[in-house]
Amino acid sequence: MGPGIIEIFRQYYPIFLKGAVGTLKYAAIAVGFGSILGTIIGFIHLSKNKVLSSIAQLYSTVIRGTPLLVQMYIGYYFLPMAIPALNFLSREQCVVLTMILNSSAYVSEIIRGGVASVDIGQTEAARSLGMSASHCMTRIVLPQALKAILPSLGNEYVSMIKETSLAGTFALYELTYTKTLLANKYLIWQPLFIMAIIYLVMTVVLSGLVRLLERRLSAGDKN
Repeated sequence: MGPGIIEIFRQYYPIFLKGAVGTLKYAAIAVGFGSILGTIIGFIHLSKNKVLSSIAQLYSTVIRGTPLLVQMYIGYYFLPMAIPALNFLSREQCVVLTMILNSSAYVSEIIRGGVASVDIGQTEAARSLGMSASHCMTRIVLPQALKAILPSLGNEYVSMIKETSLAGTFALYELTYTKTLLANKYLIWQPLFIMAIIYLVMTVVLSGLVRLLERRLSAGDKN
């Protein structure tokens, strides 16, 4: 069976830890920039312009309805050819861009759902008192919507941590890619278990932080 998991981790832990850091980094980039783009798309989806709203809905439907791995292959092989303006990006960066676009589709639905969760009666009351639409959005709707949005964004980050495992297919240095780096050591099953444990630790810890945030926000509502 070869050396055990603990022995392999002790010997190659810098490789695994660097992969874990890469996973957290790529997930943060995807969700961070995806949140900016997703917020824009989410508000376009909520707009009264039916054409723009339909385009935003179509974008979200297509991205969320297709596998991320397929999107990565398209980003890796097709984007540099189809959009010459992106030639300054490496193929690996195109994969990261694909992850950002993927996350933005999910974030747009989080934003749309969070805003829609606010009682429309509050908006109507504010408008009847003479508040502008933008003032009503920033003072009435968004502060309440954020309580629903922030935990969901945390869950999106946790999900993206697991999704980044696909990026190793394109030689991005993240946790799953460590299996490739250790292939010449003839290690087959040990890296898999080590990666699974590291993924589990990261997701459990971050999920716990998200639940803590949810409880804090719920406590704020009661107060």
